[in-house]
Amino acid sequence: MERNEETPSTRERLLREAEILFARKGYHAVSVREITDAAGCNLASVNYHFGNKESLYIEVFRSLWMERAAVIRKRFEEKAGSGGMESMESVVRGLAEAFLEGPLTDEERLLHAQLVIREMIQPTKAFQVVFTMAMKPFLENIATRLRPFLAPGMSDEELILNIFSVFSMVLYFNFARTAVSRLTDKPYDPDFIRTLISHIVRFSLHGLGPEKPGDPGP
Repeated sequence: MERNEETPSTRERLLREAEILFARKGYHAVSVREITDAAGCNLASVNYHFGNKESLYIEVFRSLWMERAAVIRKRFEEKAGSGGMESMESVVRGLAEAFLEGPLTDEERLLHAQLVIREMIQPTKAFQVVFTMAMKPFLENIATRLRPFLAPGMSDEELILNIFSVFSMVLYFNFARTAVSRLTDKPYDPDFIRTLISHIVRFSLHGLGPEKPGDPGP
């Protein structure tokens, strides 16, 4: 019997269900049996398709997490250069918009965050995938875009730390939505998101330091 192309394969089901379980409980707390039960397949399927649980975990990052990271980066690149005129403000605004306005759904955003936060706190071999394939090239991309607008003399280390500071603000406003909404007494709706993006841009431009002499201010 031919397989319906819309029906996920065993490998796809294992990846999807494993991602949900790993995100909710962490790598060490999830058993292979839990994954195969959730995916509706036999216990040997993990070894058959991935070799072992660790390889399955790493493949979750390579196949699913990295795919979402690429979508976020693409949105950032579109926003950072929109209008044909890139600036310090457009780069920071593009970063904030890529995370706060989309393109991920709430479910995707939560899975994405839970997985990488666990890796930041308790790194496994998957962290090297995240760092090498996503984090490092993304930070270098942002640094390259910002460098022409900054005053001379800022070291590479200071620039990277400044970018981390901007990232920290963007990520917090993105992933702590319930706390931010309750503390400000504002619904986390599109209008409030635009307010947050404007706040991030204003705050970040002061933190990044003055632009080159002669450049227009923000």
